[in-house]
Amino acid sequence: MNFPDDETGQVLAEMQQAGIDLSQSHEVVFFHLFEQEGQAQAMADHIKEHLPTVKCHVHPDESPNVWDVDCTVVMTPTHQAIVAQEEILEKIATNLSGYNDGWGIEA
Repeated sequence: MNFPDDETGQVLAEMQQAGIDLSQSHEVVFFHLFEQEGQAQAMADHIKEHLPTVKCHVHPDESPNVWDVDCTVVMTPTHQAIVAQEEILEKIATNLSGYNDGWGIEA
């Protein structure tokens, strides 16, 4: 399978090379970082209300004064699907003064 020449494509290619079957549904986790717990919780609350199929987990980061919001989506991890979901979640995070910190598959 060929992937676009970008960061998402590179990650998908590495996963495929590692033996992950990308034609099957997986729990894909999108990571977001915030400086304040209230901002992180606001993102989780917004997603719970507007995107009920997305599961969020808010927790302190390993770095001091940083909060993580891990958003899990069960999906077939195609390049197009990953990029589209990432854009939706990144827009929510940005509106709440957070930012995207990548994604991965729960293995």
